[in-house]
Amino acid sequence: MSIVKNVAIVGHASKGKTTLAEAMLNVAGVTERMGKIADGNTVSDSDAEEKKRGVSISSSLLQFTYDNAKINIIDTPGLFDFALGSAEGLRAADSAIVVVSARSGLAAGAEKAFKGAGKKGMARIIVTSKMDDERADFYKAFNGLVAKFGTTMCPVVVPVLNGGKVVGYYNMIDDTTYTYDGVHKKASDVAHDDQARFDAIKEVFAEAVAGTDDALMEKYFEGESLTTQDKLNGLAKGVADGTVVPVFALSGLTGVGVDMLLDFIKDCCPAPKSEYAIDANGEPIELTVDANGPLAAVCFKTVADPFIGKLNYFKVVSGKLTQGITVVNSRTGKEERVGKVVNLLGTKQTDAKEIIAGEIGAVAKLDSFKTGDTMCTSAKVVTLDGVAVPVPCYSMAITADKKGEEEKVSNAIQKMIEEDPSIAYKVNHETRQTVLSGLGEQHLDVCLSKLSTKYNVTASLEQPRVAYRETITRKVTAQGRHKKQSGGHGQFGDVFIEFEPCDSEELVFAERVVGGSVPKNFFPAVEKGLQESMEKGVLAGYPMVGVKATLFDGSYHPVDSSEMAFKMAASLAFKSGIADASPVLLEPIVTLNALCNDDAMGDVIGDINKRRGRVLGMNPTGDGMQEIIAEVPESEMTTFATSMRQITQGRGSFTTAFARYERCPEHIAQKVIAESSVNE
Repeated sequence: MSIVKNVAIVGHASKGKTTLAEAMLNVAGVTERMGKIADGNTVSDSDAEEKKRGVSISSSLLQFTYDNAKINIIDTPGLFDFALGSAEGLRAADSAIVVVSARSGLAAGAEKAFKGAGKKGMARIIVTSKMDDERADFYKAFNGLVAKFGTTMCPVVVPVLNGGKVVGYYNMIDDTTYTYDGVHKKASDVAHDDQARFDAIKEVFAEAVAGTDDALMEKYFEGESLTTQDKLNGLAKGVADGTVVPVFALSGLTGVGVDMLLDFIKDCCPAPKSEYAIDANGEPIELTVDANGPLAAVCFKTVADPFIGKLNYFKVVSGKLTQGITVVNSRTGKEERVGKVVNLLGTKQTDAKEIIAGEIGAVAKLDSFKTGDTMCTSAKVVTLDGVAVPVPCYSMAITADKKGEEEKVSNAIQKMIEEDPSIAYKVNHETRQTVLSGLGEQHLDVCLSKLSTKYNVTASLEQPRVAYRETITRKVTAQGRHKKQSGGHGQFGDVFIEFEPCDSEELVFAERVVGGSVPKNFFPAVEKGLQESMEKGVLAGYPMVGVKATLFDGSYHPVDSSEMAFKMAASLAFKSGIADASPVLLEPIVTLNALCNDDAMGDVIGDINKRRGRVLGMNPTGDGMQEIIAEVPESEMTTFATSMRQITQGRGSFTTAFARYERCPEHIAQKVIAESSVNE
């Protein structure tokens, strides 16, 4: 079988992606009946969390044969919290089906997916689903698409309206109207309500197809009719180079019109194409889709399930992946033997002899491979582009519910990160908290749920603490005197130290002792005592910065003085001196780079201002987006991810990076100090 088509289904949440995938399987004869999301019996959403929530949370691979073509569908989640699934699908596929509701029109997630697929140079198809809904309006939805994306929109299957109701579907390619009995169609001559509008949309199709080729354009201008083959050739060319975006009206729920979409995928969607990789010398190299070429395959998804074991999904770009061969992971350099090779229909595995160039499949129980890695041979080591993993932007502190289960939680999360690299997990030694980061509240909620159901351990989330600092604002002098007599040798150390503000992160220690009032061999002990004291400030117990300490006088006892005594004396001087040096609290400031749509820019800036942020500048990035650069206190950023998503309807994104510490406003400082005394 030489025809292979790799297609990702993408778009906004709850617009019918999984329902469409279910209909495609049913129409292709893979399933006997269509599953329903509400019933929790779809092939795509087989995970317990997906069934419970009624939404897709990870990508799903559906491999089947349709009319002698091997079609690989990747059904992806629409919720922004699970954007990794969409990134996985777009990496493995050559075409993207963007699902839009014919009732509500273009949503933010569909717009984002459409642009994302375009940036990757992928072929794009738009499906206006939910045509079974009586409030569906294909022509309004189509006009909205043209208004947003321009004249590349090309209607291929449109509804025939009679009395305001859909009575059939007209296929522009074979110039035939069809009516449906279930999912089975037959040619019909039902009339259209508004013939002028119908003729106009047919003209839009003809112009789009003719524009793909000079010969077709000439034929069109001379008034000749384009043959079915002309149309298929023109569409295939236009879809491949992005000058044509076909639009299909159908109903995923009933399966009506889905056969025409499958026919189009088989006939017009591009076959897998060559890719560039980086060779062992860092030079770019083109890999053609050749089963006899050197093996190069990219891992686009990993399943690390405690029940079914580890499964790596691969797209083979060149060569063939066969059970028993020895392969190399280009990232680690580690060699591994390929075990079981399978094709997938959701979670159902079917043994495969091999995965050839252009194909998709999975390999069980590979140790070293993770999402984004390249599999190749030791004779020709290459690295393909990985998966564009979304950067975690929402963080919470996580604690095990039962004492002593911290390691169990940590091990379980590391396993989850293998499957979902858009999760991050780190221990903040300064705040003594373990921080879990993801793409949003729902993302972390699913993590907690999986900890419980898959790994039998429970944990809770709380707001992460902020790593404040303390410093001083004026110069002071303090004495520290440590004297203790307890039989035998006593302890005696006496120091005078000058404390003053400076620009250093670390303690700056100096001495100007004259006359040997403090012997030189005790200087290191004094410095050590001060260093240890810097770890905990006097206001709220946060580390001290920006302090210069100069030892200038003191006294000692020839018998009772010791390093420990001078260390203690320095510590006493620190406590009394710092308290008198007008100590203040410093808060961490981050540089925020926020990307948002033009319409939302004012609201995003307003939100930044509410967070005590300072906007430093704005740059238009093209494509109707603006980059806002600002500085914001870290303590105010906790809920920014949620606000940003609401304001921009998911179109926006942002990154943060630590900038510096700044003096904390008095009312905030008082609150932090009060909280620290309660926690103690």
